[in-house]
Amino acid sequence: MSYDFSVSADREDTNAEKYTLRKKLFGTTDIEPVWVADMDIDTPNFVLNAVSERLKHPIIGYEEVPLSAYEAQIAWMKKRHGVSYKVEDMFYSHSVVTSMHVAIEAFSNKGDGVIVQTPVYSPFFYSVMELDRKLVKNPLHLDTQGKYTFDIEDLKSKIDENTKLLLLCSPHNPVGRVWKKEELEQILEVCLENNIIVFADEIHSDLVYAPNKHIPFASLNQQARDITLSAIGVGKTFNMAGFAMSSVAISSEKLREKFKASHERVHFAQGAVLSHVAFESAYANGEVWLEELKIHLYSNYKRLKELTDKYSDFIKITPIEATYLAWLDCRGMDFSDKKLREFFIKEAKLGLNAGLSFGREGSGFMRLNFALSSAKMSQIIKRLEKALKGLELGKY
Repeated sequence: MSYDFSVSADREDTNAEKYTLRKKLFGTTDIEPVWVADMDIDTPNFVLNAVSERLKHPIIGYEEVPLSAYEAQIAWMKKRHGVSYKVEDMFYSHSVVTSMHVAIEAFSNKGDGVIVQTPVYSPFFYSVMELDRKLVKNPLHLDTQGKYTFDIEDLKSKIDENTKLLLLCSPHNPVGRVWKKEELEQILEVCLENNIIVFADEIHSDLVYAPNKHIPFASLNQQARDITLSAIGVGKTFNMAGFAMSSVAISSEKLREKFKASHERVHFAQGAVLSHVAFESAYANGEVWLEELKIHLYSNYKRLKELTDKYSDFIKITPIEATYLAWLDCRGMDFSDKKLREFFIKEAKLGLNAGLSFGREGSGFMRLNFALSSAKMSQIIKRLEKALKGLELGKY
């Protein structure tokens, strides 16, 4: 079967967040929004068909997450990522961010340290601060080739007896790294030595480009399984964020009991009926679609890289191994962060995430979502090239 990613449905009048919030966030609606991490690519038909089939029954009431939904996810994780879970390991959640809040409350107390590795998706550090924990920043190391790695010595130096939890982004948003086994083993060693629990946000784990391979943190060894909570789901992989369903996989009975206590205080219940069938259908039917999607996404990335290579004095794209989020190094423009943001809005007419929103280490960077149809990607390239050409000619 072949899927067509050349065009996608118009979202202008659908209350889509990235379009609806343009005026509020960018001061104008005259931009193409390429910020929030969902795709301007149609959710696959096998998901929508499953929902349509369920709607033939006229009652949409309270329902439990069917075991078959978790079984489909477990089979997917075993086949594609080599990690095994049981149904009793799985917890329903409507988002990774919510799961992160529950984990912070379950495994730390007010004033305890929680480690984040910046630049990183902003809820990582906001969640820590909102829950009155101590934010322990362990910035990633950026080398001269634009590659990010863990700074293990800095990590060791930041830990004390009150450091309880490490929030791991794997694959990493926004820098696009797929952590290698030996890198994760370094993190594991530090966490084991210091009795630190790991919350692994692995929501982008299916969006990895060859030859890279996602290594689930819990798959490293039994010791890793005993200290890890893994947040996984269909939202990014199949463009299903609007179904608001993900899961947390916890192999350790001890960790499950602590997480369950906090989980029940939030009263998650079992989510939405239509989300259950969509979730199961994605995992049961999505392999071919995903492989074709990744080919398309990487083609978009290459188009973007060709453009940035042409104007490399001003802008560089961080080498990407996973996700559909381009981390653009714009320090060559020599703009303040405010002026950099204005350049993309006013000259490129594009709405991107400002690098500073991912932490101080994001200064001079911008994040661009290239999960677009071929037609939409062409529009983005055209707008960005016009702005960069103007920059080269000294117009700004």
